[in-house]
Amino acid sequence: MGLRNTLIVMALLLSAYTRPQARKTFMKKKEASQLRTVSTVPFSGAASLKSHAFFNETGELPCHFPNTQNLSLDELVIFWQDQNKLVLYELFKGQEKPNNVNPKYIGRTSFDQDSWTLRLHNVQIKDTGSYQCFIHHRRSQGLVSIHQMSSDLIVLANFSQPEIRLIANQTEKSNIINLTCSSIQGYPEPQRMYVSLNTTNSSSTYDAVMKKSQSNITELYNVSISVSFPIPPETNVTIFCALQLEPTKIILSQPYNIDAKSPVPSPPVPDHILWIAALLVTVVVSGMVFLTLKKRKKKQPGPSNECEIIKVEEKESEQTAKRVELQEPERSDEVQCDVNISKTASDSKSATDF
Repeated sequence: MGLRNTLIVMALLLSAYTRPQARKTFMKKKEASQLRTVSTVPFSGAASLKSHAFFNETGELPCHFPNTQNLSLDELVIFWQDQNKLVLYELFKGQEKPNNVNPKYIGRTSFDQDSWTLRLHNVQIKDTGSYQCFIHHRRSQGLVSIHQMSSDLIVLANFSQPEIRLIANQTEKSNIINLTCSSIQGYPEPQRMYVSLNTTNSSSTYDAVMKKSQSNITELYNVSISVSFPIPPETNVTIFCALQLEPTKIILSQPYNIDAKSPVPSPPVPDHILWIAALLVTVVVSGMVFLTLKKRKKKQPGPSNECEIIKVEEKESEQTAKRVELQEPERSDEVQCDVNISKTASDSKSATDF
């Protein structure tokens, strides 16, 4: 009896020891099988897919699930989350689960079953970031992850066309032009803003420090520059404002045209200058006439010349008198000559005194 009892006790102890070990071995085999199942699923999120969307429009967050096993939505659990682990959308066995969605995404998403893409509506600048989609398969042993993918959403906002405005302190006589150039409601921050001046034969570029401001609500940028530069007055000028967003992407303003200035006409001569010029001409002409008359007067024969003429005539008379041998008339002529000379001299003196 003692030996039999001892054998029974040993058998019971051995049985109690081997059962837990068997259960542990079975659990390890099951977990290993699950790990092997998960590890055989290809991981699609190694490289993020970049997706672009415009401000206040719709962005796409693709999942690209191949579904080679033709699984129905009733067998799957699908959800997206952002970089902060906030859930955007969840589809559980074909039914949406809004209770698990973060409030900031409620009413902003829609799922395209054909392309396995989640659309995020009314995107804002703050929606820029990384997103992940997860797909799990419901099996008897629980949920098994069969697909995962990452995507980067980049939100853009188109700047308005640059606008040129002249500063009012420009004068017509100045060849210096002062203007401002501005563009609003864009994202991200532009690289450069400048003014281009073009003529028929040349082109010039004028840079300035770009002033920028960003809205605390929308996070959009407003930018502007102020520039001053000379313009050639003798030729037509076309001015553009350029906003450079990327090295190869530039937005131009409407052309601002400045026509060449007309040649400045000579100022009219004042009336008093014309009167002075006419008076000077009159004085000069009068002086010339006076001098001409004076010269002519000097050339007229004086008393001495008249006497010589008379003497010639006397000689002729003497010759005639000799023929008739008359002496008295000759004396009479000489006396008359003296009288005429005296009279002429007296007249000349009177004229001079006058």
